[in-house]
Amino acid sequence: MWLNLAYLFALTAVSPVVVYRMLRHGRYRRGIGEKLFGISADRGNQLRGGSNGVLWLHAVSVGEVNLLPELVRRLQKRSPQSAIAISSSTDTGYDLACKHFGTERVFFCPLDFSWAVHRTLKHLGCQQLVLAELELWPNLIHAAESHGCRVAVINGRLSETSASRYQQFSRWLRPTFERLNQVGCQDTAAAERFVACGVNEKNVVVTGSLKFDNAPTTRDTSEVNERINWAGVDPWHRVWCFGSTQSGEESMGLRVYQQLRERHPDLRLILVPRHKERFDEVASQIQDAGLKPVRRSRNESQYADQWDSDEVILIDTIGELRHWWGVCHIATVGGSFGDRGGQNMLEPAGYGCAVSFGPNTKNFDTIAKQLLAAEGAVRVADELELTQFVTKCVTDVASADALGQAAAKLVQQHRGAYNETLQMLRGEDLRSVVRAA
Repeated sequence: MWLNLAYLFALTAVSPVVVYRMLRHGRYRRGIGEKLFGISADRGNQLRGGSNGVLWLHAVSVGEVNLLPELVRRLQKRSPQSAIAISSSTDTGYDLACKHFGTERVFFCPLDFSWAVHRTLKHLGCQQLVLAELELWPNLIHAAESHGCRVAVINGRLSETSASRYQQFSRWLRPTFERLNQVGCQDTAAAERFVACGVNEKNVVVTGSLKFDNAPTTRDTSEVNERINWAGVDPWHRVWCFGSTQSGEESMGLRVYQQLRERHPDLRLILVPRHKERFDEVASQIQDAGLKPVRRSRNESQYADQWDSDEVILIDTIGELRHWWGVCHIATVGGSFGDRGGQNMLEPAGYGCAVSFGPNTKNFDTIAKQLLAAEGAVRVADELELTQFVTKCVTDVASADALGQAAAKLVQQHRGAYNETLQMLRGEDLRSVVRAA
């Protein structure tokens, strides 16, 4: 009860922001019934599809949703009669999940109110709940236990900062960790932190990162080739993609591009903002820089014949970034120059791009360190160093290619996490069990 009151208080406190974003950007409106009250009996029947029980996979947003298609494919191959339902918390995650799995299998995850999570678990008839990365909601996990539903975490990550914060409130949060039946972690450090926070040591296994398995391995796909043709990429072009960008990063990228494009007429720029509500804003920034935005959402196919240096391609669609990394030779992963903590850098690495990212990659700390140690990426501190990086990639193609080859090699070396994760979910021998530090 106290947790419900705390959530209601927090929701009331942020309500002005929520209302503003609902009115200004249309956020939070969709699925409001499922979020506040859980799914209905009719919706539960639809998601079950005639099955007696459901495997519920939850992925909070786009990055986590992208990990699920291969996992779902393997789970269905193993148990073709089982029902699998997928939830997400964000509009973009929900839309991408619907694209992958169909609307009949996707729903909005309930907020962590006890009545909402109990209603959802009851109507789903859920046998196992699988949480991607780290979505530890106390009421949800407690309700799952009371419904006889096992809870697993896959691709688990837990930073040192987050672990310390959880342990500060261990009186209230440790029981949540103790209720986890299975935790598959990306690395040993994360596994040790889960144990320190309360997960039974026997329930923790190092499976590796699904992001390595999910990373692309070739540019020779119909999805990449279609985009190369759409953009009008010529063999002499050196394409730079600045992807998953946050506020302030696009303007930095435009300044760097403006500085370099006259001296390097073969350089081209693709911008991919992280959030759709900023698409128009970024288009205006491109125009203000004296350049012409070519917007992917408008499918302006006339640009396929020739891509001029005064044009910047703006990817104002959701779920395409993975394929646009395959179009580029030079990749800068956004969300890393502010306080966001970085985004997934393994997709451009898998293609063999020359990868760079900013100083803040706390969300992908282990992966960033692995790439840097393998000389498969470069960390740039600021706009000056970003300019130097792009310049070198244009003027010293051999060095840029070597950087990309090292990145692709690292990705190949660390594949196999899907197999380990499936073994964990099946309850097979956990051969990488961690020992508490």
